[in-house]
Amino acid sequence: TIVLEAVFTIDMWLFNRVVYSVTFRFASYYGDHMVLQKKPVGAVVWGYGEAGANVTMSLSKDSKVIMKKMAQVEEHSETWKVVLAPMEHGGPYSVVAEQHSREEPKNLTLQDIYFGDVWLCSGQSNMEMTVSQVGVGTGLELSEASLYPYVRVFTASLIQSEVELQDLAKIDLEWSIPTAENLGHENFSYFSAVCWLFGRHLYETLRYPIGLVESSWGGTCIEAWSSGRVLQECGFLLPTLLSGPKMPSVLWNAMIHPLLNMSLTGVIWYQGESNAFMNPDLYNCTFPALIADWRRAFHAGSDGQTQPLFPFGFVQLSTFRRQDRDDRFPRIRWHQTADYGYAPNKRMPNTFMAVAVDLCDEHSPYGSIHPRDKQNVAYRLHLGARAVAYGERGLVFQGPYPTKVVADGARGLINVTYGQELLLLLMHDHIFEVRSHPCQWVPAPMVSASSHTVTLSSSGCRDAVTRLRYAWAEWPCEYRQCPLYNKHLLPAPPFVIDSALKTGWANCEEAGPAPGTS
Repeated sequence: TIVLEAVFTIDMWLFNRVVYSVTFRFASYYGDHMVLQKKPVGAVVWGYGEAGANVTMSLSKDSKVIMKKMAQVEEHSETWKVVLAPMEHGGPYSVVAEQHSREEPKNLTLQDIYFGDVWLCSGQSNMEMTVSQVGVGTGLELSEASLYPYVRVFTASLIQSEVELQDLAKIDLEWSIPTAENLGHENFSYFSAVCWLFGRHLYETLRYPIGLVESSWGGTCIEAWSSGRVLQECGFLLPTLLSGPKMPSVLWNAMIHPLLNMSLTGVIWYQGESNAFMNPDLYNCTFPALIADWRRAFHAGSDGQTQPLFPFGFVQLSTFRRQDRDDRFPRIRWHQTADYGYAPNKRMPNTFMAVAVDLCDEHSPYGSIHPRDKQNVAYRLHLGARAVAYGERGLVFQGPYPTKVVADGARGLINVTYGQELLLLLMHDHIFEVRSHPCQWVPAPMVSASSHTVTLSSSGCRDAVTRLRYAWAEWPCEYRQCPLYNKHLLPAPPFVIDSALKTGWANCEEAGPAPGTS
């Protein structure tokens, strides 16, 4: 995921004082056509003005004022902020802010504003890939953009900073109604295919406005998106060779911190490829810590409007190299779940995961690390959002996961029982592997399967089997041809189970619904 971009580093003091101190204005990411967060929370609107001045903000529809709010410009930051009363979804509205000071009153106006759900989309290049890069279906997606005028899009520019910025320094795509041109801009620019397709699926389900905010940068590691709090919590040590957008916290500072005042519904995240080659075994700390830290920061920045445990969805990595050179990718996939294998879990509450291990693309013109099938990724993500974020009961949003493993040492067999009904696409002789204490990993061929159970042969391991894993390879199967799915065509996620673990072997999870069902 190495995408080279111009580096734009900016000084916070100059940014805040020189650029904004003189002008009465909204913060950079407010604009015509935007979506503000609907009820049950209040949308936050903020901007800059003359220190000590009073600001009146009015919300109008059909030329009728339906809400007024007052604020005063703070002396130190020269900013003002109002929290609107929670609004039902819909529009269009206009927003007028008026500054009252020693000078003549100054007015700002935003037009064509809707209330709906706002989602932030972040990560690296697989999140950056635009709608024009998704291969089959690109033309249809672009031509049908005009059918979704209430899904609004916004993209932050690629900016880095060594200090936390108060506002975005630059914007690539102002709030816009979707068109073929702004969805299919230059490669790895705007608009994110995963973000767009996710938002489109949500709109088709919810039937009210969706606002999509993209803030992503290809080739970047999680440390760049993490605050110093996260890095300290996880014992991160700064490598001496890091530079540019891979430096710790530089993207948190410039591309996330400026958004904290925003009221939003949730976040989706597609990142991890770079961390397969940098601190892979810290990811089971840095990723859960990032989620928790972003939640605290957005909740505080929005004056408590963004929920403290807002939904956080992510994509479990797809594939890279057909020939395994090591197990970096399988380890990152496992660490993406905080070593549980599924989401949500105890360390990652209110999260959801789209499994992409079966969406390989050896012939992608952008390299095999950039699979073009973002339609299935977004569809699987939106299922998780419907279940976790919107509480849709009984919805299956993840593939089958083991609930019980029983080893029959005398017969050399292992029975793996799943919590969902299985759809068996093929028998596989090496996607399951076993290990005993003195042995290395050896294949455990599938010998039979029923509606909920797969039976494996453990004859390749002479001693008592103590560990079992599934799809633990960089490229475990062909496109949509892993052996195990559920009846909704969602793939079984990779796992590793250790008989020494309390949650393993006899029972792979605590009592309750099978992972991936709501």
